[in-house]
Parts: sequence; structure tokens; C-alpha cells
Amino acid sequence: MSEKRASPSRTRRDFIKQGSAAGVGAIAAVGFGPREATAAQAAQMKWHRVADVVVVGAGAAGLPAAITARDLGASVIVIEENDDIGGHAMVSGGILPLGGGTRLQKKYGISDSADQVYLDHTNHKIPEGKFGDRDLIRVWADENLTTVEFMIDNGVTFQDREPTIENGGSVPRRLIATVYSTDLKETINGRAGSGIVRPLEKSARSKGVEFLLRHKMTRLVREKSSSGKVVGIVATVGGKDVAIRARKGVVLATGGHSSNVAFRRMFDPRLTEEYQTAGLPYSRQDADGEIAAMELGAALWATGNQASENDKAVTKTQHIGCRWGYVNLKWKPESPVFHLARASGLTVTDFQNVILVNQVGVRFWNEADDSYAFINACLGTNGNLGRGKKANGGGPIWAIFDSEAVKREKWIPMPPQVDPDGWFFSAETLAGLAARIVNPHQLEPLPARALEQTVATYNSHVDQGKDPEFGKPAPKYKIQAPPFYAAWSTPIVHDTQTGLKTNTKCQVIDIHDKVIAGLYAAGEVAGGFELHGLPRVMVFGRIAGREAARDASGA
Repeated sequence: MSEKRASPSRTRRDFIKQGSAAGVGAIAAVGFGPREATAAQAAQMKWHRVADVVVVGAGAAGLPAAITARDLGASVIVIEENDDIGGHAMVSGGILPLGGGTRLQKKYGISDSADQVYLDHTNHKIPEGKFGDRDLIRVWADENLTTVEFMIDNGVTFQDREPTIENGGSVPRRLIATVYSTDLKETINGRAGSGIVRPLEKSARSKGVEFLLRHKMTRLVREKSSSGKVVGIVATVGGKDVAIRARKGVVLATGGHSSNVAFRRMFDPRLTEEYQTAGLPYSRQDADGEIAAMELGAALWATGNQASENDKAVTKTQHIGCRWGYVNLKWKPESPVFHLARASGLTVTDFQNVILVNQVGVRFWNEADDSYAFINACLGTNGNLGRGKKANGGGPIWAIFDSEAVKREKWIPMPPQVDPDGWFFSAETLAGLAARIVNPHQLEPLPARALEQTVATYNSHVDQGKDPEFGKPAPKYKIQAPPFYAAWSTPIVHDTQTGLKTNTKCQVIDIHDKVIAGLYAAGEVAGGFELHGLPRVMVFGRIAGREAARDASGA
């Protein structure tokens, strides 16, 4: 893999060399800010780089956009704020439920069509389709099959197994990519998402797509502040601004907003800072694409999807005792980013082995539940009375267990499995355990007496064989054998399920229902259609790249 991946430092040196004639401060030198440029001024700007299509984000939407635009003859620059390519897709499960009559479906005798894909994803009996934009779902369904063929043509291989039903459909469509390699330096954490990202990266580079890593977009450049075409972007690298012109179009493929606390709270005010984000610490979704477009008047679309409780906007964590406890992703110590993750977490196989308490040491729900009823209980006040302090936010959720639970689960309660720096604690007594719990999101010390009483009450439920408080099925195990443990078990903010309003060409639409010329969006940055994972992202990435390359409006 090293032979095909440009190092971030080399990318920056190449950029500085090629852009030196204009100078990093050229925008300021001409006397106007990028957002305020008139058409004439935009033409006079000292652009550091120029391409037909500029793609912002090198993940599961950005890579198909870049390749498709390049296939149509457009020159393409992709900027990526991370020091590697792949975004959330790299650490995903590589699951791609796309149908319409794919090769694997035909191999296993499965009959499917674009019409059936559309009907399945607009079926009123399936909650995920309830608030969807039917026009977007129609074009998405029509592009399912060609997207699978596009991926295969660009080096992606899928596991040879019979497709299964996914997302409530009536036809088996589930494809799973093959893990790219056994080298974690190439796959980051060894997940099948690498089998999508790395082949597409390799194909893009071979076709002449240029990648600029560690470049973070800060704003879009438009001919006028409230009208005209988007003609480029401004990004920062090494603390300096750089301007990149797009002759045809800019494609926003920045991911969603799940990492941006202020932004995500527009849809659910309960999602305060204690709720960590899936994909971190590898990739962020900080709403930079949405914010930049909204500054130009872009509208949001199908916002009800974000808090509809139909999909994976917020999920229970399976890996406890670590800050980044994503439900599926377990960070491996061999990963090149493990020094950021700090711990893998203890994987809970049976929630009979723990009780969950809130920030005041009290149980609040059936631990075995993983429905939205559980999530809503976690996001509730949970003992926070809001008197003279922060009222919003449910606060930390702690898994409490004893040494016998450790044996049953076969856990190793020490680093690198757990992070004792605020996310995992142990003590010989419950009172001592309560005293040791110190975390930036724990508003006040956890009351020792409350924790002792909670455990005593739960132990009595075990004796009774039932949980009259919260209905946990037949509580099995008492918590009584020291040492005792407390592990971070707070829910994780997962998918972004709404975003910018786009039409069927992935053009961004403003609050007056007008196209913002030259601006396209695909992936989790775009709204309109609630669908977990990669299938929505990749299909619309291709469409955005195609339409941007064909943009004839001029710049």
C-alpha cells in the first residue's frame, strides 16, 4: 500500500511548490474575502490551484464522485482534512445492500429490479422510508445496479456469499466487501470497509485524481454573497489559507454532523457533549460541509429523519470502559491510531453481567434492552435536577460489575482493554468505587450511599428472580465479589440522517428552493432519505461526480 499512497507531508510540499507563484496570502492581497467576491473579482482571484471538479472529502461519497468525474474527462482535486483517505467508510463493516439484479444476486438465483428496490424503500410499513424524498429514492433505486458494477470495475471485490435481506427489504441484497489486507497500516482497524476504500483510492490515483491531505475546507467561494455560481473553496493547511478554483463544480462529501455538538443539538437538544461519536478518534463529522453551504443560503431537508428513532442515529455501546465505544467498532492495539483511541473496551456479551447506573448512582432501565426506549432513558434527566448547573444532558452512564462478572465475561480489566484515565475505575468497596469516579462529564461526585443501595436492591431482585423496577428478564447474578468496577457505558451518536437539500442531480438547493449553481452534495452531508450505512452514500457520490463533470454553467 505504501507505494500508492502519497504521504501527507509530500502532498503539502507539492502544493506549496505549485502554488508559490500566487502566494498563500493572495486572497487578502486583492482586497476582498472569498464569500463576498463579485463575479469580476472572482475572476481576478489569485487561485493557488485549479481543477474542473473539486471534491471535499475522500470517503465513501467523495471517492466515487472523484472517479466518476475523472472518467468523464474532468480534472479532479480531492481535499481531505485527515492524514489518510477513507473517512468513516474505512472503519465501517463494508456492508453494501444494493440490488436491482447484481451479479451476486443472479448467481444465487435472486430476482430483483430497480422498481422493487424503490418499492421496498418507500414501503409505508418500513419506518425508515416514511419521511423520504421519493424523487431521491427513485433515482437512487435506478442507480443501484450501475453503482455495484462501478465498484467492481474499480477494483472492489465482494465476499462470495449469498446476499441476505437488509434494511427491511423484500429481496436479499446484502453485499459485503472483502477486507483489503491483513496489514492494519493499510486497513486502520482491519474492517471490511477497507475493501471499498483502498481499491477506490488506488483506482482514483491511477486515473489521475489528485489528493491533498490535511486540507480542511473553511468556506466556499461564490461569485456573490447571495447569488452566482460557486467557483471554488478555501481550505487551511499548516495554519495558512489556500484557494482552489473549480471550473465546473464543487462536490461536498464531508460526511455529516454527528461530531458537532451545537449542530446535532438542532435536531435533538439532548445530544450534549458527553455522547461520543462513532468513527472517532479516526474520522470526524463536524458539519463543515453543511455550515459552509448554509452560509450561502442552503436549505436542510427531511430533518425529521434525524430524530425519528427509526434507524441508528444513537446506539447503545457494546464496548465499555473506553471513551470510543462504538457499537460495532472495537479498536485494536495494533492499529496506527490506537494511541488516540487509548483502549479497546470490554465487549459485553451478556448484559446480565452488569447493571447500568446514571450519574447519581441509580439504575434507570432494563440493561438488556437496546431499543430506543433504552436510548431515551439514557438521554433523560437521569438525576440531574438542573439547579444552578447544566440542565441539558443525561450525563454519564456507568456499567457496574464485580470480579465474578469479569470471570464470566473473560475480561482483562486493565489497559489496553480499558482506559483508567476517566473512563474505567475499580475499588475494593462500592463506596470506594464511587469516590474514584472522576470524569469531565460527571457533574458532581457519584453518591456512595446511592450506589450501595442500588446494588443491594438489585441483589434482592436476583434472589426474587425478577426485576420489579425495570423488568430486566430474570436477573441472574449478584454484584458482591470485590473488586468492584465502573466502566463508561454512555450511548454513542452514530449516523447522520439528514443534511443539505439536494435535487436528483445532487445540486444543493437554497432556502428559496433555487439551485446553488456549481455546488453539489453527496453522502451524509446531504439529506432527504434515511438509510443507514454505505449504499445511499456511494450511489449519490457517483451521481454528484457525474453531474459536476457535466456542469456547463461555466466559472
